[in-house]
Amino acid sequence: MVLELTVPVVAAPMAGGPSTPELVAAVSGAGGLGFLAAGYKSAAATAEQISETRKLTDRPFGMNLFVPAEGEQEGAGYAAYRELLGPEAERWGVELPAVPRADRDDWEAKLALLTADPVPYVSYTFGLPTAAEAAALRAVGTVQIGTVTSAAEARAAEAVGMDALCVQGPEAGGHRGTHRVEQEPGRTPLLALLGEVAAVTRLPLLAAGGIGSGAAIAAALRAGAVAVQLGTAYLSSDESGASAVHRAALVAAGSETVVTRAYTGRAARGLRNAFIDRYGPAAPKAYPAVHHLTAPIRGAAAKAGDSGTMHLWAGTAHALTRTGPAAELTRELWREAAL
Repeated sequence: MVLELTVPVVAAPMAGGPSTPELVAAVSGAGGLGFLAAGYKSAAATAEQISETRKLTDRPFGMNLFVPAEGEQEGAGYAAYRELLGPEAERWGVELPAVPRADRDDWEAKLALLTADPVPYVSYTFGLPTAAEAAALRAVGTVQIGTVTSAAEARAAEAVGMDALCVQGPEAGGHRGTHRVEQEPGRTPLLALLGEVAAVTRLPLLAAGGIGSGAAIAAALRAGAVAVQLGTAYLSSDESGASAVHRAALVAAGSETVVTRAYTGRAARGLRNAFIDRYGPAAPKAYPAVHHLTAPIRGAAAKAGDSGTMHLWAGTAHALTRTGPAAELTRELWREAAL
C-alpha cells in the first residue's frame, strides 16, 4: 500500500502561507497526511520548513513542488496587461515589473535538497518531473504523487514513474494543476473524473476538489479513491496560516467562487471580487509572469485587508469551512464519513 494512513485524509499543500509546519504536523499526528508547500519558496526556505515540521511530529509528511513551465508563453500579453493594471498600481503606490521575470521556482535546488535529505512523500503540481528526476527520488525511498486533471495527464504520470495520483476536480480551490499553462481546465466533476482516470491506470488515486464534509469524503472513497485531499477545509483551522480576512470571506453571506487567471495567469478558483471581475477577462495565459506582475498589488492589498483586491483562493465547499484544531477537524470529518 503506497499510502498507509489510519485516517485517509490528506491536508493539501497550499502555497503562499496557509500550509504551516504546525498544520502539517497536526494532520499527520491525527493519522492523516500533511503536506508542506514549496511553491514560491527558495530551497533554503523549503529546508527550514522541513526542519520545523520534524521538530513537531515524528509522523510521515509530504512536500509539494511546482513544476516549472516550459516554453515562451510567459511573455504573451504581458505588456498590455501591465498597462491595464496601471491604475491599480498607482492606487496602491507600487511599481509593477517592467518585463516578465524568469522563474523556475528553484526547481533544481529543491530536487537536490529532497534527494539529499528525503521526506516520505513528494507531490507535483503543474506538471511532472522527468523520468530521471523521478528515479532519483525513488532511489532514496520517496513516494511520489502526480497531480492530474485528466485521463491523459494520468497516463503521462504513470509513464514517468509516479506511485500514486492526486485527481483534482474542477471544484478545487486555488490553482488547477493542469500540466500546461495555456490549457483550459476540464469541467468533468470530481467523482466522474475519478472514474475516467481509474479506467486508464491502476495507480492509487487521491480525490481532491470541493470536499468539505464527511459525506463528500465517503462519496469520493466509494468512487474509487484511497484517500481524499482537502485544502479549503483547513483554511480556518487554528494552525492555518490564512489571514483573518481570508477566513472571514470564506463564510461571508453571498460569497461565491469563480475560476480566473487575473492574479497569476494560471486558471485558479477563488472567491469572486471586484479585481477578478475587472481584470480576469483580460488576463493573459502567462504563468509565472502574471503572478510576479500582480504580486506588488496583492501584497499591498493584503496588508490593508482589502478583500476586493486580494486573491482569496477557495473551493466550492468553502461555506462548510470550520474553525478549531486541525487534528480534531481531521478526526471529526473522518467520523462523519462513517465508513
